[in-house]
Amino acid sequence: MAGKNVKQTSTEVAALAARLLNNSSASEVQKSLAAAALAQSRTAKQTSAAMEDLAAKVLGSDRYAGETKTLAGSVLAQANRQR
Repeated sequence: MAGKNVKQTSTEVAALAARLLNNSSASEVQKSLAAAALAQSRTAKQTSAAMEDLAAKVLGSDRYAGETKTLAGSVLAQANRQR
């Protein structure tokens, strides 16, 4: 069983996530990562395996930039290290 997650989404990343969730032109990937980041704000929730995979793909791709990679990095930083 995984230990408790002590990492949380920063207030800056949480604000970015909230802004993207309210942006009708944000992509599905951005909205998924934003939702995951917000779910980990002020909680001990960990990133799911599916979100870990998505975040890793975003970080490894040249297709995404800036805000999307910021969210992916935050989500992946809170991943279960044992997976």
